[in-house]
Amino acid sequence: MSSGQDTKGAEGGDNSDDKKEEGPSNSQGAAGGDNSDSKAEDNQTTEKKEEEKKSALFDAFAISLGLKDEPKIESLLDTVDFNGIVKYIKDGKAKNIITMAGAGISTSAGIPDFRSPGTGLYDNLQKYNLPEPTAVFSLDYFKDNPEPFFMLARELWPGVFKPSTCHYFIRMLQEKGLLLRHFTQNIDTLESVAGLDPELCVEAHGHFRTGHCIQCRAEYTQDWMKERIMKPSIPKCEVEGCEGVVKPDIVFFGESLPHRFLQCMSEDFGKCDLLIIMGTSLLVQPFASLVNRTKENVPRMYINLENSCPPKLDPIMTVIFGSGFDFDGENNYRDIFWQGTCDDGCMALAEALGWGEELKNLVTTEHAKIDAANPDRGTLPAKKADSTSEKTNASPKKADSTPEKTDTTPKKADSTPKKTENTPKKCETPKTSDKTPPKPEAATPKATPGSGSKKTPLIK
Repeated sequence: MSSGQDTKGAEGGDNSDDKKEEGPSNSQGAAGGDNSDSKAEDNQTTEKKEEEKKSALFDAFAISLGLKDEPKIESLLDTVDFNGIVKYIKDGKAKNIITMAGAGISTSAGIPDFRSPGTGLYDNLQKYNLPEPTAVFSLDYFKDNPEPFFMLARELWPGVFKPSTCHYFIRMLQEKGLLLRHFTQNIDTLESVAGLDPELCVEAHGHFRTGHCIQCRAEYTQDWMKERIMKPSIPKCEVEGCEGVVKPDIVFFGESLPHRFLQCMSEDFGKCDLLIIMGTSLLVQPFASLVNRTKENVPRMYINLENSCPPKLDPIMTVIFGSGFDFDGENNYRDIFWQGTCDDGCMALAEALGWGEELKNLVTTEHAKIDAANPDRGTLPAKKADSTSEKTNASPKKADSTPEKTDTTPKKADSTPKKTENTPKKCETPKTSDKTPPKPEAATPKATPGSGSKKTPLIK
């Protein structure tokens, strides 16, 4: 692709045209409109929230000291296990499902995760002579030496991969009108390949579809970057007088997460009535903190090869950091852990819900389309059953309620299942602009490793 105006966005500069001039103060008289009542109402709301926080903290101290019993929260599930989740969905109580995903949902598609011993990307970065594995995703290191990142990018670059059974299960939730939003840490774009509506997908750690010069912020397309990265060479900005490096729009350590992540995080979790977490160790913040943003009675299901979720905290820490998970607790009323690969977990859910054949047919049909569109690539190797999830040193007990594994071999279908209409729910997808994107506000949370590891990578 040529490198003219068609391949890159406008240079950075003054975006004052996008700003509206401020008029007279709204607190003035009739000319400006008196909204003092509205301001007073906002102040009352803020004061009420502060009082609620104080009250919750006092209650937590009292519970910790044994002066007060921990409040009983009524479970929304008939039984707090796999079967309870299935019945909850069948009964139509889960209408706004949020899914959260990490690298574990893509390993069966042939994309390695980051932490699995021996096969994870961080175990195989020695050849890049890095001071430490995570330096490859450090913005400071990238500015000094971008070559290791682009060497790795050539291996990770989105190509002709077949989405996993798990990806297509998420698409089925969309088609059945049950998916409120899908939050992913992955940068492999397999959700898009699987047919997930971009409006329903939040890529918390960015993507390869666009890139920006790290100096002047000029925007470039994926094709423009790919042409140069695969030569191989380091993509350099073509704006006159600028020699900055063009970095794909994936989030490095020290960078703010996309505004869309923060917007949807604020809007969606209060509406969520079922949270399904798959293929992530939940070590990377602030993504990991999303599990604590649902209402306190909303069921949460965790599908992973091993249980690496943070445990339930004491009452005081719960007020500050969130509740954690209580899979084996005596008073557990909402947390279910399904131990196994993400593909097997999703197929087990589909079978129990009566969607098994539909899911198998969808996988077979869509994979055949990918093969037909890419005859020179051949078929991808069969998935490894033990690599669908990130591994940790945890050794959880397998839940007694886990159903027997079902045969997940897809059966060939004559046609693609008909896609039903699903109107995206608020939180609009920002459109790519020709203008330089504004810098994030100072209060925007930065991507940081979780407390479980000082060297936790940002993107998974």
